[in-house]
Amino acid sequence: MRYMMMTMRDENEAAPDEKLFVEMGKFVEELSAAGILVATGGLDPDGMLMTVKDGELTVTDGPYAEAKETVGGFALVDVRSKDELEEIARRFFAITGGGVSRVHQVFG
Repeated sequence: MRYMMMTMRDENEAAPDEKLFVEMGKFVEELSAAGILVATGGLDPDGMLMTVKDGELTVTDGPYAEAKETVGGFALVDVRSKDELEEIARRFFAITGGGVSRVHQVFG
């Protein structure tokens, strides 16, 4: 079962410190070695919005004034069960000290 985990970042959050990067690096290495982590990365906080109406593509560049949270990064994981997914999330948040992630199962 593959899941896309997107970590939300509040614009008022302090920047991560060196300790967090070290601990997260160890966690990423462990998940990669176990074959669980398929891909991970940080995302541009501004991003863009693409919409199509009547066949016409409209691209709107961010940032978006109404957005209080943006997606800060993502991880694509391949796990055996939802329980394993939840354990990975618990360990992730133990490193970050909390937060919010949007999680979607990836089909296909």
